[in-house]
Amino acid sequence: MNSWREQARKLSIDGRAFINGKRVAARTVFDCVSPRDGRVLCQVTRGDARDINDAVAAARQSFNRGVWSQMSPRARKDVLIAFAGLMRSNAQELALLESLDMGKPVAYSQKIDLGSAAHCIRWYGEAIDKCYDEIAPTPANSLAMITREPMGVVGAIVPWNYPMLMASWKIAPALAMGNSVVLKPSEKSPLSALRLAELAMEAGLPEGVLNVVPGFGDEAGSALALHMDVDCIGFTGSTRVGKMIIQYAGQSNLKRAYTELGGKSPFIIFEDADIERATESCVGSIFFNQGESCNAPSRLLVQRKHYDAVLARAAELAKDYQPADPLDDATVMGALVDKGQLDTVMRYIESGKKQGAALVCGGEAVTINGAGFFVQPTIFGGVRPEMTIACEEIFGPVLSVIPFDTPADAIALANDSSYGLAASVWTQNIDLAHQSARALRAGTIHVNCYDEDDITVPFGGYKQSGNGRDKSLHALEKYSELKTTWIKLQDMKKS
Repeated sequence: MNSWREQARKLSIDGRAFINGKRVAARTVFDCVSPRDGRVLCQVTRGDARDINDAVAAARQSFNRGVWSQMSPRARKDVLIAFAGLMRSNAQELALLESLDMGKPVAYSQKIDLGSAAHCIRWYGEAIDKCYDEIAPTPANSLAMITREPMGVVGAIVPWNYPMLMASWKIAPALAMGNSVVLKPSEKSPLSALRLAELAMEAGLPEGVLNVVPGFGDEAGSALALHMDVDCIGFTGSTRVGKMIIQYAGQSNLKRAYTELGGKSPFIIFEDADIERATESCVGSIFFNQGESCNAPSRLLVQRKHYDAVLARAAELAKDYQPADPLDDATVMGALVDKGQLDTVMRYIESGKKQGAALVCGGEAVTINGAGFFVQPTIFGGVRPEMTIACEEIFGPVLSVIPFDTPADAIALANDSSYGLAASVWTQNIDLAHQSARALRAGTIHVNCYDEDDITVPFGGYKQSGNGRDKSLHALEKYSELKTTWIKLQDMKKS
């Protein structure tokens, strides 16, 4: 709708932190800049250790009081379902905040990000009163109960590429289990998380149960990960920072640390595949969200017989993904999140050129109406596996196309990476599909598809793509303690 721009002009944005059930005055602030046009949207709290201390104290107090942790699962369910409903009824505002703050197309923000985030909150709300504890098969003179309990205070640090969705993947299972949460959104996209906290309170979440402190990673993020009164830290972001988070956990109180990190996902097209469908799927996925996705299929591996045809078709399809104003409903690729990310992507593009890859299309930074941080959809052919663009996560709309000769070659190329988040296999041969899926070292294997997803299945990676899993019932395990209660029973015959 053309009214998105009008709504943006009228939008009132509050960048203050949300602690203990209310917005709090900022000690220091930073400018929140829209990548769409470089405009300052508002000033946002620049959280530091003092703000984190306040938020953790509020979370601990709410947990100890039992206002949420001891609430019945059915009552927690009702609050989370109401929370999801408020997200949907405020969908346009949340979608607009997301697009202005992060640069993605507003139509995707509303239909995909907001819809998926609200569904996540509701799903965990629905799930929590259907999860049963266990009775162990002990001897008749004993009763052993195995129960899950909330951990206490959960810290969540989420990235800027899917702000609402990544926040929901963390806070929904943590809250459903009865924990109190301190959420640190990325300084590059904090606005939707702050608004979500207000909606959660409106839905009935008690004060102090969900706190949001925006700020920079080396200030608020490190303070949260190092805090001695945080029982668990869930992090999604770069592998470099993920390693630091795990170190912080060890340096402090040995808090549980779960990380979902980077990726360099291979997309394998075997010679018997539906070439058209496969190429369309890869191009659509690599350029979705401006390529700013940890599971983006940035390595397209094509059996040599079809290599030239796939490369040519991919370049043709890329024409449909030219960047445009995120506030236009027809836009399919928006802006990169900030000038720093734009510069990073352009450095990788220059690296590809210098190392001898063939630039097939794109490769240029552009502006829309003279402003913004946009990059053309970019495809490199003639890429060798050792090139930087084939090895490192670019986090932008850049695709490397690499030929292979045999299925064994494809698997070797695919697995030759420090990452292992996702992969895709395209073939009509059921044996080859199963064998490849088993051989690939990645957390999610797509067969004849990509980016197919549902809240019911876990998401996470192998190797340096992290540990633990988001989504599905398995995520509840991350935010709970497992307790055994062993009861010795008296023999009735002796009583």
